[in-house]
Amino acid sequence: MKIIMFSAREEECIMSNEWGKKHGIEIKNVSEPLTMENINLVKGYDGLCLCQIKKIGKKIYKELNAIGITQISSRTAGVDMFDIFEATKHGLTITNVPVYSPNAIAEYAVAASLNITRHVMKIAEAMKRQDYRWTKDILSKEIRSMTVGIVGTGRIGCIAARIFKAFGAKVIGFDLYPNDKAKDCIEYVDTLDELAKQADLISLHMPATKDNFHLFDKTMFDKMKDGVFLVNTARGTIVDTKALIEALDSGKVAAAALDTYENEGDYYTYDFSGKKVSDEILKELTTRNDVLITPHTAFYTEEAVKALVEGGLDGVYDVIENGVSENKVS
Repeated sequence: MKIIMFSAREEECIMSNEWGKKHGIEIKNVSEPLTMENINLVKGYDGLCLCQIKKIGKKIYKELNAIGITQISSRTAGVDMFDIFEATKHGLTITNVPVYSPNAIAEYAVAASLNITRHVMKIAEAMKRQDYRWTKDILSKEIRSMTVGIVGTGRIGCIAARIFKAFGAKVIGFDLYPNDKAKDCIEYVDTLDELAKQADLISLHMPATKDNFHLFDKTMFDKMKDGVFLVNTARGTIVDTKALIEALDSGKVAAAALDTYENEGDYYTYDFSGKKVSDEILKELTTRNDVLITPHTAFYTEEAVKALVEGGLDGVYDVIENGVSENKVS
């Protein structure tokens, strides 16, 4: 068996080669993402392992089928970058890695929450100006005095809730499918509107779906408390970014931490040093001192990356060798 792995970073190459030696399988690592321009590299390989940020075009599914590929294994939990219908149409089984390290993202969400509630960006900016004053705009709130709203209470949301509760916060949650394992640390509310009205800080931990596209729009922001804090380590499309900026400008949202951005596909994971960024919204987000924005790195720990690489390659092996995988999403 021969497997080709796209979007392979330096640390992933080391891990994938170790996995290959252990299983007696040849691994080819390619640093670029899969595109129609480099799809010919797939020829001669039995399996495909991807980590796509940007959606892949419909032509790719047809071409992979023509090459003889029967599966796509994604080194991610989310699969919104794939067209499941097109994949199935062309005989491609898609697998993911649903569990790798929920702690990584949960810890990051809490760390980001501490940064924005303590106004670290504003303080750091003032320090660079040699302005060492204590001013009202950096007067902070303690997490223990807040009601924290968790939207999406699966593995990640549940761990984040436990950490927030350990700080002494009141933690409320909303999920279409409440998690029985989270009921000891989360007080469930019946509607998202109810959570929005009560929470001082809202942390998002839900997958992207057609139904929740721009779920957090102007209407939703208007329902929130004045001066609310928003943390998104889930998916960028859940938040209407223009509406968020308006809410920040008006003071409805005091500050936001965004590890995901709805138009990140053209930029995240690439080096744009010295290059023009044409996305005006992204440029504004990176220059505001009330926004902590990072390039989808909440998951990026040694433990998580190892689990994603091994889980992704396991997915390839399972489908090719056994014809099935417990992590099939298509």
